[in-house]
Amino acid sequence: MTEHGSEDWFSPEAATFGDRLAGAREAAGLTQAELAKRLGVKLKTVIGWEQDLSEPRANKLQMLAGLLSVSMTWLLTGEGEGIDAPVGEAEVAADARALMTEMRQMRNDMTRMSERLGVLEKRFRGLMKDAL
Repeated sequence: MTEHGSEDWFSPEAATFGDRLAGAREAAGLTQAELAKRLGVKLKTVIGWEQDLSEPRANKLQMLAGLLSVSMTWLLTGEGEGIDAPVGEAEVAADARALMTEMRQMRNDMTRMSERLGVLEKRFRGLMKDAL
């Protein structure tokens, strides 16, 4: 385990909380199911965390950091005591990292647009109901 800078594989620019959690879990040799059992949560909860659909509460975050031998700060931000980049992945081309970052941004944009579309659909249904 080493301390990482901002140009690291798990930095905020290159990875999300879920990416860092999955990487630390794999480095610890745990499956998602094993981690869920040790934390006392459901498997779908761990999956949700790793897919960045939700985040753990402070007490579970502290337990995660302890179980995975990383700092809470590293899990949240990518800074501080964490894990090394995956073997063979440390030399990923800058273009590949840029693509990964752009894909994550697109996923976030799509999520926001989907939420906005839901709001507009609800407003439209209300207008149509009032018109009838």
